Amino acid sequence: MNTKNLVALSLLVGMGAVLHTVVPGFILGMKPDMMLTMMFLGVLMFPDKKSVFLIGAVTGLISGLTTTFPGGLIPNIIDKPVTAFVFLALLLALKKFKSSVYIAAGLTAIGTIVSGIVFLGAAYFLVGLPGPFIALFAGVVLPAAAFNTVFMAILYPVATNIFKRAKLAEIN
Repeated sequence: MNTKNLVALSLLVGMGAVLHTVVPGFILGMKPDMMLTMMFLGVLMFPDKKSVFLIGAVTGLISGLTTTFPGGLIPNIIDKPVTAFVFLALLLALKKFKSSVYIAAGLTAIGTIVSGIVFLGAAYFLVGLPGPFIALFAGVVLPAAAFNTVFMAILYPVATNIFKRAKLAEIN
């Protein structure tokens, strides 16, 4: 992993941290995780195990430190690396297809749902949930998946263009 990759990943995490911080919690302290979209973008741009581990771990830590969910630090630290590697596995399974905004958006929707399930499951077992699992899933995770999908559909073409011009990543 070279310095350019580290700088690009840190910029994505930094932008995700700002987005995660400014979005308010609205249902029992939970909020859509905008940091996920930036993590997914990092995995799309740098699909190697070291980069995925790094962005998953750092995203989990920062997301956990800025969460409004009661006791959400440890569930975030568990959730993000797991979700990053599931996203990578799905991306590698679809590698034979040309990378497109549709694949990025679809994987973002799936990744956000996986993240929500892992987060809520970890929170349920570690600290308890402030409401029913199904209500939190339907009220926060599904709208977050829809929002993150639209956000990725807008962001992915812009980011790939920037990364190609700056020669930061090899985009197919």
